[in-house]
Amino acid sequence: MPASTVCPPPATTPAQPLLAGWHDGFAALGPAFHTELRPTPLPAPYWVGTSADVGTLLGLPVGWPQRDDALQVFTGNVLLPGSRPLASVYSGHQFGVWAGQLGDGRAILLGETAGGQEVQLKGCGRTPYSRMGDGRAVLRSSIREFLCSEAMAALGVATTRALCITGSPQSVAREELETAAVVTRVAPSFIRFGHFEHFAARGQEAELRQLADYVIARYYPQCSGTSNPYAQLLQAVSERTAALLAHWQAVGFCHGVMNTDNMSILGLTIDYGPFQFLDAFDPGHICNHSDHLGRYAFNRQPGVAYWNLLCLAKALLPLIRDVEQAQAALDSYEPLFVEQFMARMRAKLGLRQARASDETLVDSLQQLLAKNRVDYTIFWRRLSRAVADGKDEPVRDLFADRAAFDAWLLQYKELLALDDKAIAADLMLKTNPCFVLRNHLAEQAIRAAKLGDLSVLQTLQRLLARPFDEHPGFEAYADFPPDWASSLSISCSS
Repeated sequence: MPASTVCPPPATTPAQPLLAGWHDGFAALGPAFHTELRPTPLPAPYWVGTSADVGTLLGLPVGWPQRDDALQVFTGNVLLPGSRPLASVYSGHQFGVWAGQLGDGRAILLGETAGGQEVQLKGCGRTPYSRMGDGRAVLRSSIREFLCSEAMAALGVATTRALCITGSPQSVAREELETAAVVTRVAPSFIRFGHFEHFAARGQEAELRQLADYVIARYYPQCSGTSNPYAQLLQAVSERTAALLAHWQAVGFCHGVMNTDNMSILGLTIDYGPFQFLDAFDPGHICNHSDHLGRYAFNRQPGVAYWNLLCLAKALLPLIRDVEQAQAALDSYEPLFVEQFMARMRAKLGLRQARASDETLVDSLQQLLAKNRVDYTIFWRRLSRAVADGKDEPVRDLFADRAAFDAWLLQYKELLALDDKAIAADLMLKTNPCFVLRNHLAEQAIRAAKLGDLSVLQTLQRLLARPFDEHPGFEAYADFPPDWASSLSISCSS
């Protein structure tokens, strides 16, 4: 069993309950929406990583990572009283093609806490929706999901969360033999666009309406009582999705598998598979080795999100009953995306007031970044420091075409001079992270964990929890990626 300096071995289970109670929530929708079943146990589980913040969110007692009942529950070996574990059914489009019925093939929902958070185990065995899969997750992908969920939350990006990872020596066959792991995921809801597509494709209008009414009552009550609550629901989801995509694009995040079954009805980042934060800025970057046609390239993400919303609109049309109203519900997506994206880019530039020239300034900068293949995160951090310290050379050194960048910098400084420089620098340093979960950093944590060393994972988790701080002594984690990083291949296999 790997040693851990953060998660000590479980001690005797105290009398205090792990979780106070469960609400039925999604389970109350009935058997058309899910199948009740127990997780499949794993032998000899051990802690790989835990999130104190998510533990607090769930109201877990202090010291829960030292408890054997917590280890067993979050591995799927033991059920808590009142838990009604289930796997939900949904359908969806994958890489733009209708894939038919999908569903929770390796995820089981334990239930909803009294605080309104759903708790789900990913990798806890086969379900009726596994489609010939083994229902397991491997240590490699589980570490990536755990770290990125928490890193995105610290960046302020809307996301599902990750409470913990537990590992097991049980073998799992992928491209090679790996070991099993379980991620405990947390969100107000794991409902996806694909849940609606499932019932619409089958002509099950009663179930479609039941699902939509549940989502409106629980998560979008402002839509209730309007002239067309289902059109209002579509518009609300569209606007949350636009805001999410604007944040992805601003921070340089590539999702990699934007299938409709990976789109959250709450506008959360969900299902961390072959994701990546950009290294060198490349608008056409494809982070998923399985995406042979580049459907989910970085610069295509906003358009793909809109296409996915069109699929959701089609699914909701039997309830909306008016094509024009459905289209009108989507019309705010593009202008809101542009508005939100530009607001985030202005913050990255330290510009507090919107001006007509802003889009030109951002567009020309992105062209320079792409042409010079400038590291995206390092550029923004160095620019922030340049504004704070008045030293331009470190950021100028990133560009082969210095003359072109100097011309852009002159235009930028003219705008910056219209604002308070100290306030601009403070805004930039709180907006442009020093640390993101680069692929090579995740890979280093994975390689060490496979050898029983969890210290790299723990260091990364600590740095990513406060990504805007400098963390003296850990500068290497914010440096350029090594040459071997470009050879990393991240696919849908997990």
